[in-house]
Amino acid sequence: MTNETTLGTAIIVGVGPGLGLELARAFAAAGHPVAMLARDKARLDGFAAELASIGPDVRGYVTDAADPVNLRSAIGAAIAELGAPDLLVYNVGVLSPDSPTGGDDQDWARNTAINLLGARVAADAVLPALRDGRGSLLFTGGGYALRPSKKFASLSVGKAGLRAYVQMLHDQLTGTAVHATSVTITAGIDGTGRFDPAVIARSYLELHAQPEAEWQHELVY
Repeated sequence: MTNETTLGTAIIVGVGPGLGLELARAFAAAGHPVAMLARDKARLDGFAAELASIGPDVRGYVTDAADPVNLRSAIGAAIAELGAPDLLVYNVGVLSPDSPTGGDDQDWARNTAINLLGARVAADAVLPALRDGRGSLLFTGGGYALRPSKKFASLSVGKAGLRAYVQMLHDQLTGTAVHATSVTITAGIDGTGRFDPAVIARSYLELHAQPEAEWQHELVY
């Protein structure tokens, strides 16, 4: 561990130029060391430089959420370098047009691994490492979980599966000091009003600070 702080690390899987970056910014500004996980090293390096003056320590870790071994390794490296986590945000999804039939089997397998399996792997890796055994596991869901689209079939199935997984995880963790919630974002993140990524990111920060009596398995946004 290289950082002395009263707050644990925020591990954010899936950091791109939209919501992921704003999540990293919000948690860094709140005082958390931030581990940003994504596939693009150059982009991560740019984000880390952009956020360097905001929080105590913001670093990028290259990983592929479709590869469980690789994802576990990256999360382990982040925890070893930045310290025990306070929270996980799994902010990953594959928006690729496909249909309920036809298409490429390998594309479906990879999309399912990213949309759903990666969430379980990340939770499984972070949960036992949470600082003092308490914290938040937050997952970015989507409106296709509630209203599936035949034009985005694998994403619809993935987000529906993620929603069910988080509800089960929330129920399993009831009575512990760990909060599991999915944020079901029901419209496109278009940079306006309540669907501005910076505004949405503040909702995750509020969920992390939420009193235990208010914990629920889902925030429909």
